[in-house]
Amino acid sequence: MSYTDTVGHDRPLATDTIGVDKLGEKLSLGVAARLSRYLQVLTQAHKMGKETISSQELADYTHVNSTQIRRDLSGFGKFGKRGVGYNVDSLVSQIRKILRTSGQHNIALFGAGHLGTAIATSDIFADHGFRVVAVFDTDDDKVGTEIGPLTVRHNGELRQVIEEEDIVVAVLAVPSAAAQVLADDLSDAGVKIIFNYSDALLQVPPEVTVHTSSPAVDLLYALYFYLT
Repeated sequence: MSYTDTVGHDRPLATDTIGVDKLGEKLSLGVAARLSRYLQVLTQAHKMGKETISSQELADYTHVNSTQIRRDLSGFGKFGKRGVGYNVDSLVSQIRKILRTSGQHNIALFGAGHLGTAIATSDIFADHGFRVVAVFDTDDDKVGTEIGPLTVRHNGELRQVIEEEDIVVAVLAVPSAAAQVLADDLSDAGVKIIFNYSDALLQVPPEVTVHTSSPAVDLLYALYFYLT
């Protein structure tokens, strides 16, 4: 089992369970969080041309103890070889299967300002099988402009586009004052996951998951756990 701390990071307890049982139950929050961090490092290692990586290298980049890493991965099978390490491509494939992210997932991005543009034109989501298929804004000066291959749409079109593109994930790069109304509209339209870059504390139905990302909070977390 695991708990979620006050800054939204999952930290394992001593009794943290490993893997998925034969009935296909979900991973514990701690294991899922750590596997996601391993996948992020492995994806970058692949882009750098690395063929193998050791548990100690993963530990250096993720700040997860190498013993914990080996324990996590051994819960799903034998992926590494002593003295050689893990095959990067194979481990990327296996972790994506474990996290059930092997397919393609469409994302709607809200906010065509500096942050939204940076997100839409980066590989941050594409590297992990997520594709930004629509960008929205309410600013008439931005609606109709292009960000990469996408034309910025007005928020009023969100329901139609979400249905047409089979979108279940929305990314909010909007001012805090606009976030709750947008979250309400997205929940009504059938979006199940909202990734929130604003500081707003969003209220959503039980079937909708919100993850709020704050660089300032992440920095406080890092300072507390890694520098003290």
